[in-house]
Amino acid sequence: MQIEILGCESFGARSLACVVKTDERTILIDPGVALARLRSGLLPHPVEVAAAFRIREKVLSAFGQATDVVISHFHGDHMPMKAEDPYQLPIEALPPLDEINFWCKGPEKISSLSLKRRHELSDFLGFLLPASEGKKSGSMDFSSPVPHGAREKGFGTVMMTRICEGDEVFVHSSDIQLLDRKAVLKVLAWEPTIVFTSGPPLYLSHRVPEAGREAYENALLLAGHVDTLILDHHLLRSFEGYSWLKEFAGKVENRVLCAAEFMGKTPELLEAQRKKLYEKMPVPSGWHEAYAKGETSFEEYI
Repeated sequence: MQIEILGCESFGARSLACVVKTDERTILIDPGVALARLRSGLLPHPVEVAAAFRIREKVLSAFGQATDVVISHFHGDHMPMKAEDPYQLPIEALPPLDEINFWCKGPEKISSLSLKRRHELSDFLGFLLPASEGKKSGSMDFSSPVPHGAREKGFGTVMMTRICEGDEVFVHSSDIQLLDRKAVLKVLAWEPTIVFTSGPPLYLSHRVPEAGREAYENALLLAGHVDTLILDHHLLRSFEGYSWLKEFAGKVENRVLCAAEFMGKTPELLEAQRKKLYEKMPVPSGWHEAYAKGETSFEEYI
């Protein structure tokens, strides 16, 4: 089994995209990318736009090789979308997808906006997206719906994916954020050797007070039973989250790291340093409008 992470906050933009290659399949999971529309009152810096573009190109390339595509839920950083802003992956950019099998979160327990996006993707593809929760196909298993973050908070549900080959078991547990014990127990019941998941949203601790304590306890439980735990996404939208990750990793025996480190790269937490990016490299007024119209690029900032 080969695992390549294509995008994550430690790569500079919002994503949880990866490719898993087995002898029989090439599985692309959560093929999306996005940027926070506002952080510190600021729109995305061109350096962030460049990072999102790099992830977008890797995802598009992966579509060309994929036998299967998995969409865990219908948020813009996890799926190609009918363009809502110029930083995401537009469905119009997708290559021909005739030979690809789709495995998707169903229409139950999702927001009206997510349902709209699901329908838009179905219309573009020309077929009804399947509801894959609880199904199995060869080496792939899909979970029943689990909470997006904390249970009963109104954030909807996501679908987790298990891929097995030989003694290796990879689980993509999407945006569970380690905030629901039952979801973590479902992951452990799959007996994974490696787990790729979102850590807790510490940057929203004022709105999600359980993000620190409960996630830490669930992370301990998970890390104690898997060889490698990759924590990223919501967790690395702040430097506080990276410190949390490093402190946690130092207290457990098994390997715990972010997506960039798993891929042998240095983490770039660009969203977390948006204000500093603006201070270091000021952005002219009107740049974002010009970029959206294709009248300028991010090249001068790279």
